[in-house]
Amino acid sequence: MSKPNVGPKAEGGPKGEAGPKGEAGPYDDIIGLPHHVSATRPGMPLETRAAQFSPFAALTGYDAAIEETARLTGSRIELAEGAIAELDMKLGMLADNIADRPEAAITHFRPDGKKAGGAYVTTTGAVKQIDGVERVVVMVSGEKIAIADILEIQGGLFETLL
Repeated sequence: MSKPNVGPKAEGGPKGEAGPKGEAGPYDDIIGLPHHVSATRPGMPLETRAAQFSPFAALTGYDAAIEETARLTGSRIELAEGAIAELDMKLGMLADNIADRPEAAITHFRPDGKKAGGAYVTTTGAVKQIDGVERVVVMVSGEKIAIADILEIQGGLFETLL
């Protein structure tokens, strides 16, 4: 009984099998040879072999662009008149006590450098100066916070207001 023909057809049938008329297959002369190992070149490590078959990024920077687009930014909150008056009062208290370097937690809007919007962050530390010309609060750390960006000011100095 003969084997069924399975697999791709070559001139003499599948590899290693005799063709339909009993002639030899095209690879019969090399099918039994041992695998070649180079005497002069070292074998490739498995992780390097695997790396040559790994996918590559055809569109360089595409993933970063998608992540940047998906990143959410917030919008600036418009303060009511009462909140603006309260901030003005607290800034005045800070200015009156500036020699003592009062500690404050200032929540302010930080614009995003890459796209529209930004985020509210809280900067905590000692206040060094309130610059009325530049309209900024200067912290001892050197950070400058625009007065127009301030949402809220908290600190021990304001506990008497509660």
